[in-house]
Amino acid sequence: MKTLAKVIGFLLLGLIALIVALPFIIPVDFIFKQVTQSVEQTTGRTLEIKGDKSLSVFPALKLELNDVTFANFEQGSKPNMAAMEQLAIHIPYLSVLSGDIKLEKFVIKNPEILLEKMPNGEVNWQLVNASGTTEQNKAPEQQGKAKSLPEGVDIQLGEVAIYGGSFTFIDHQNNTSQKVTDLDLAIQLPSLKKDLKVEGAVTYMAEKFELDVTLNTPEKLLLDQDFTLKTALDSRLVALTFDGLVAKQMTDFSGKLDVTGDSVKALAKWQNQALTAKENAFNKFSIASEMRFAGQEFNLSKLDASLDDLAIKGSAKVALTKVPKITANVDLGMLNVNPYLPESIDVPEESTEQSTDTPSKPQPIVWDDSEIDLSALNSVNADIKIAATGFQFKEIKLGETKLSLKLNNGTAQLGLDKFKAYEGDGTGQVVLIAKRAPYKLNTSFSFDGIQAEPLLTDAVGFDKLMGKGLLTIALNSQGQSQKQFIESLHGSVGFGFNDGAVKGANIAAMVRSAEQLIKGGGLDAKGLEKGFDNAEKTDFSELAGNFQFSEGVSKQNELTLKSPLIRVTGNGDIDLPATKINYRLVTGIVDSIEGQGTQDKSTGFKIPIRLKGPLHDVQVKPDIGEAAKDKAKDKIKDKLKDLFNKE
Repeated sequence: MKTLAKVIGFLLLGLIALIVALPFIIPVDFIFKQVTQSVEQTTGRTLEIKGDKSLSVFPALKLELNDVTFANFEQGSKPNMAAMEQLAIHIPYLSVLSGDIKLEKFVIKNPEILLEKMPNGEVNWQLVNASGTTEQNKAPEQQGKAKSLPEGVDIQLGEVAIYGGSFTFIDHQNNTSQKVTDLDLAIQLPSLKKDLKVEGAVTYMAEKFELDVTLNTPEKLLLDQDFTLKTALDSRLVALTFDGLVAKQMTDFSGKLDVTGDSVKALAKWQNQALTAKENAFNKFSIASEMRFAGQEFNLSKLDASLDDLAIKGSAKVALTKVPKITANVDLGMLNVNPYLPESIDVPEESTEQSTDTPSKPQPIVWDDSEIDLSALNSVNADIKIAATGFQFKEIKLGETKLSLKLNNGTAQLGLDKFKAYEGDGTGQVVLIAKRAPYKLNTSFSFDGIQAEPLLTDAVGFDKLMGKGLLTIALNSQGQSQKQFIESLHGSVGFGFNDGAVKGANIAAMVRSAEQLIKGGGLDAKGLEKGFDNAEKTDFSELAGNFQFSEGVSKQNELTLKSPLIRVTGNGDIDLPATKINYRLVTGIVDSIEGQGTQDKSTGFKIPIRLKGPLHDVQVKPDIGEAAKDKAKDKIKDKLKDLFNKE
């Protein structure tokens, strides 16, 4: 036993002595020569060490090389494809003793790595071009042949750790450049023929991204063959995963794409893009789709995406030309665009203060004068078809809707190919020319079987008209704010409603009361008060009108109302910029009890009715002064002085 212990002791001492003596037995220059020759033989590029070289044996055999450069190809924009402050190479002891140098681990500090794609499509990471050849000795007759690594050539790096430095990709075909910094990566490369795995973190545009990448295999990448790629990126702004195929020298990507994030606004800000939006707009988003990127065209099929409360399904294509073009066919479910519209002007506090003891009063209509910026329409073209189960714009609500949107050089054309709204059907078109300010707007709509009261209430806050029928709109305008568009409004609005009512006044009762006053029938003026009760209404069987607008004001119009008891015609001014109306109705009582079915065209006693005031609170008053006879005129005015708030 003592003899065995001595033998083991001598062996251990000898092994330790051998390890200590290795730096002296094996010159550093020998190892360096083996490494550089192997690199140059494999790649045709020069590996140069400009700084110090040292070899240490504890705790492992390690070769440290300082100020290391790896040459770029001849046509590259810079002389070096890679430069690093320090390269530490861990080498197995047995490989040194056998003379066959193998690399176990690389530790790279502060590398500057450059990848380039030249105008002719050549790339500087293509280190082996053809079977048994390098860039330097590539034979012309071998062009077009299937590429493979030289026989017996492989790179087995084990683990590569990278700390600090940067990674730059320059695409000279598209004049683009991307750079990531603060590298903190662990790379597993057991062989060129096995999966390459990368884990760690990088910084891009001051944002840190955690990453996990698997590439199968480096050999395929080096030889311009198709390879599979699994990528996961995660940051505070966005999380992205891609699992698919990279083909045609990294110009064709296809596979499954998933993207999620908590804020589109934050993502746009990171990309230095201005995106001013409401608090509840452009927040959480997601994309799940089959994708393909090839030939500057990005395709999404089987798209299942979301933005805030919007659910998006369908397909989309983006052509990354000088002016990108989006083509899509999507279903948006319930589409509420209000969160994405500019903020409306606030109504002054004094106009909104209301006593809790009194009913709420109608609020004035205030046109928003804040500037609308539509310059973004010039930066993209589009051809988009949209289906939605519902659509809401401000207070206007539509049912099942089919839209088409075309953007071309700053001109937007929105087609309402089909929609259901307010119990009716409709079609329409909006053309917005936004090449430059002031913007130009042309609209045309046709509603059939529409309910007037909810439509006009939601559209312009006017709730005085009930009925069902036809509404046509053909308007054009220009401006850069809602107020300017209203002030520049030109065109026509026509309608024809049946079996409805005008709310706020009983015109027939009002006329009969006025008739008795004028004829001296003894009726007190208070008998007219019921004509101004908001609970009152004037029923009609038919109401038709056509209004012509110029600079937001309608002066030329036709209005007729028919009912079993009365006939009404009207004309006057509707001033949209000032949100007020001054309209005169000539009302006649039908003589015959047969009403509107009679052939008798007379309307018996007639009296004008005046509609006057702001659109949100129209006042209806009989124009007694004109209708009264000279003898009764002053008497009637005195009686009605308080009632009509004498002007």
